Amino acid sequence: MNNAQTNPKSQEGKAFTSKTLFSRETSVSVNIEADPSIVWALLTHASDVPRWNSTVVSMKGEIKEGGAIELKSTLDEKRVFKLKVKEFVPEKRLVWGDSMGSRVYTLDKNAGGVLFTMSEKIGGPLFPLFAKMIPSFDESFEKFSADLKKEAETIQGSKK
Repeated sequence: MNNAQTNPKSQEGKAFTSKTLFSRETSVSVNIEADPSIVWALLTHASDVPRWNSTVVSMKGEIKEGGAIELKSTLDEKRVFKLKVKEFVPEKRLVWGDSMGSRVYTLDKNAGGVLFTMSEKIGGPLFPLFAKMIPSFDESFEKFSADLKKEAETIQGSKK
């Protein structure tokens, strides 16, 4: 279950992080007034993501069932994250990650468009050894969801 939907402290567009000794999970949810197909297209066209998303420096590869991507984030521009697509359910759920964790994107259609939720859980037995070296994801998640909302609603508005 995801904290953005279940945690009473979570607010629209505000990230929430929960920590344990062996893991950390950050979540954010935002209502996007756009068709789920628009949101899905933005999330799955890897080469286009850096254009609209201020948290991504570069992204290469294919976001599809069994695909792999190489991602450079503004959180650590020197590091290339090599990620595997673990789940791919069009217009509903996308999961990618590596051995340390997974990022989950969900789209829940609603009357105004879609509730977009992004969460990432990282951890494992060695997590306590390097947890302090991993920056907070809160600001990055808030920027990501705001950028996605703005771009999807701009595209939706141009179709009217």
